[in-house]
Amino acid sequence: MLSIESLSIQLGEFSVQEVCLEIPDGEYFIIIGPTGAGKTVLLETIAGIYRPETGRIVLDGKDITRLEPRDRNIGMVYQDYMLFPHLTVAGNIAFGLRQRLVSERRQEDAVQEMGQLLGIAHLLDRYPITLSGGEQQRVALARALVLKPRVLLLDEPMSALDSQTRERISRELIAIRKATGTTIVQITHHFEEVHTLADRIAIMQDGNVVQVGEPSEVFLHPANTFAAEFLCIGNMIRGVSSRLGRLARIEAGGQVFYAASEVTGSVVATLHPEDVIISSEPFISSARNCLEGTVTGIVPVGSVVRIVLDVGFPLTALLTRESCHDLTLGPGRKVYATFKASAVHVIPVTAQEPEYRD
Repeated sequence: MLSIESLSIQLGEFSVQEVCLEIPDGEYFIIIGPTGAGKTVLLETIAGIYRPETGRIVLDGKDITRLEPRDRNIGMVYQDYMLFPHLTVAGNIAFGLRQRLVSERRQEDAVQEMGQLLGIAHLLDRYPITLSGGEQQRVALARALVLKPRVLLLDEPMSALDSQTRERISRELIAIRKATGTTIVQITHHFEEVHTLADRIAIMQDGNVVQVGEPSEVFLHPANTFAAEFLCIGNMIRGVSSRLGRLARIEAGGQVFYAASEVTGSVVATLHPEDVIISSEPFISSARNCLEGTVTGIVPVGSVVRIVLDVGFPLTALLTRESCHDLTLGPGRKVYATFKASAVHVIPVTAQEPEYRD
C-alpha cells in the first residue's frame, strides 16, 4: 500500500540513504534507531515536507513523490503535538476540515465523532493550555484522523508522557487502528511500545535501514552487532565459530559453547539473559550448554535481579528475587549457567562491520 523505493535525501548532518520499505494496508509499522539515524527525516519526506534527491514514494499505486503535503492524504503527529493555542479543542480538530472548505455542519459532526472515538468529547470547548499531556496528544491525533488519512505518521507521540499515560494511549492507538483501519507508521524509543503495538519494525542506523521484521524475530535474531547493541541484548560474546555437525562450536575466553547455527569464523554470539538458567549444581536437561562460573555482581532491576557471572567471559542472567535468595547468591559464589544451543544467535563479523568489543 505504501512503497518506499530507493529513497535518499541529505539534510545537513541527517540523511536517508537508499531506503526501501513496503508497508501493507492496515499495518502498524514502527521505526526505531538512535538519535540522528534519520527516522524523522524519513517520516517528513513521506509526508511531503522534504523532496527526496532520488527514489520514489508510492501510495495505493500512485507516485506521490512530488505531490504537495496537502494532496497526499497522509496525516502526521509530532511529539510536541503543535496545537494552535488560540483555538479550542474543537477548533483544533476542525482546522484541516475548514482548510478543505467542508461545511460547518459536517465539521461539527466530524469533530463530535472524533471526540467520542478518543474520549475527549467533554473537552471540546477547552483550550490546549488547560489540557494534560495525554489530553493534548489525543487532540493532536483527532486533528490528524478527522481528515481520514490513508497513512498516519507518528513522530514519538508519547515521548513526553509518563509510563501510565503512555500505556493508556497505546491501548487507544490499538483501538483507533481497529476502528478506522488506518495504516500507522510510528517512531519511538520505547521498546514496550514496539512489543505492544507493532506488526513489524525497522531499525535505522546512519540513514540506512539495517533490519526489518516482526518484533519477536528482530529481537531474537538481530541482523548485526549494531542491532544487537541497540536492542540491548544482554549478552554479546565475541568468539570464533566452527562447524560441529549441525551445531556451531564457539570458542570464547577459553570456554566452548554451542549454537544452532551454520555461521563460522569470527562471530558475535547473542544470548538473552532470561534464557540462562542458574543452578548450584550442574543442571540436568536437554540444554547443550552448561558452563561453570563465578558470580561477580548482583543488580536488582525492578521485580527481578540481574546476575553477572564470569564463565571465562562475562555472562548475564535474570532471576526472580526469590530464586536469588534460595540460591544464596553473592559475589564469589560458584554456580552453573545452562542455556540451549537454540537460544544462541550467531552474527558473523564482516570486514565492513567493526567487531564488537566488550
